[in-house]
Amino acid sequence: MAFNDYEAVIGLEIHVQLQTNSKIFSADSAAFGAADNENISPVSVGMPGTLPVLNERAVEFSVRTGLALNCAIRKHSVFARKQYFYPDLPKGYQISQFDQPICENGYLEFYVGNEKRKVSITRAHMEEDAGKSTHHGDYSLINLNRAGVPLLEIVSGPEMTSPQEAAEYAREMRKVVRYLGVCDGNLEEGSLRCDCNVSVKRKGETKLGTKVEIKNINSFRFIEKAIEYEIQRQIDCKETGEAIVQETRLYDPDKNRTFSMRSKEDAHDYRYFPDPDLLPLVLEQSYIDQMRSALPELPSVRADRFVKSLGLPEYDAQTLTQEKEIADYFEVAAQASGNPKASANWIMTDLMRELNDSKTEIGNSPVSAQSLAEMIQLIDKGTISGKIAKTVFAEMWTTQKDPASIVKEKGLTQITDTSAIEKMIDAIMTANPAQVAEYRSGKEKVFGYFVGQTMKASKGQASPEVVNELLKKKLKGE
Repeated sequence: MAFNDYEAVIGLEIHVQLQTNSKIFSADSAAFGAADNENISPVSVGMPGTLPVLNERAVEFSVRTGLALNCAIRKHSVFARKQYFYPDLPKGYQISQFDQPICENGYLEFYVGNEKRKVSITRAHMEEDAGKSTHHGDYSLINLNRAGVPLLEIVSGPEMTSPQEAAEYAREMRKVVRYLGVCDGNLEEGSLRCDCNVSVKRKGETKLGTKVEIKNINSFRFIEKAIEYEIQRQIDCKETGEAIVQETRLYDPDKNRTFSMRSKEDAHDYRYFPDPDLLPLVLEQSYIDQMRSALPELPSVRADRFVKSLGLPEYDAQTLTQEKEIADYFEVAAQASGNPKASANWIMTDLMRELNDSKTEIGNSPVSAQSLAEMIQLIDKGTISGKIAKTVFAEMWTTQKDPASIVKEKGLTQITDTSAIEKMIDAIMTANPAQVAEYRSGKEKVFGYFVGQTMKASKGQASPEVVNELLKKKLKGE
């Protein structure tokens, strides 16, 4: 049976590291990059007699995220102990939320190409991270710095059907938590990690296939590739009659394959029970309302506003809202210049190219949004041409000078004097009689040659509009 006779069912569990200074149940630092086992204490390593204390900021960030994802916020949520043994889990259990999570029943909207999708959020619950094991042949090392770092695990419904859709869902989720300021979204440092639940079934069947989990993927590209591989692997299993085992697998990007890590437990295998050291978390409605009123404009809403209010194409709006800082920069430039489309074009091309080449964050850009707006105004006023503006922008990037000063210092003002441009055109036509004859015989492609020669003679400073108008008259003998 062919690949097209099957369909995939995909759900994602995204672990968002909440950007708090300290861990979720202790005062230990949650900062990344400390020396091994530096950010630990008796509480975070689970020494007997220690008691956890809930981090208030972690609660705030969780509620804020839940509201942004259109979730219902539980006024009464409970922490539970998830029992399992692993060397980097020092207590022998993980404090998480099981049957009463803080957020549930939400959704996330996003685009796959030009098509808008909507995927449900089953739940989002707070939990502590485990430590990290690194394996070195016949021995392993344990680093417990991450143990107790606050996480919000966001669980989607099993509603996605393609690797591309899953990757776009994850990208949109990263945008949301970064806009909210609850997570830096750094995939390389593990601030955002994704588990992919994948099953396949024949088209038309209602019963879901056996679910396989692909654990801890930290790249959007790898989400796509891992799911693609796993879908094909499961189809191959079905075609050959091999049983698909409920298990946890890992993805090897070098070999582009998944491999078995361990058999997958069901919820009852973890022996969840309410943590006796933590009281239920009780939230007042006034607190939830306060969090709701403080939500920033989210990326999807902002993109819609850019289209409807500023007249940007959908592609531009989606591109500019990928990062909050870029969207902020654009808004300043668009308002100051009075030309949103030109601002978008310069940001998406020249500015982004320079930022990428120099590995510079937009907040540290040598060209401020106000300076870019001033340059765009010079173009719109006819002071400089678009071509001259390229030179001006490059100089702005290098020197951080304002555009008007650069134009003045380098004598880059656009030439609009018709008599001066006429003299250039007359000289070029006199020097190129054969090309003049060609044009007048009907070979209008030669017109571009004269435009180029005139711009060259003026060192790029002649107004293209004036050049085109005068050349047409001169070449026709008017």
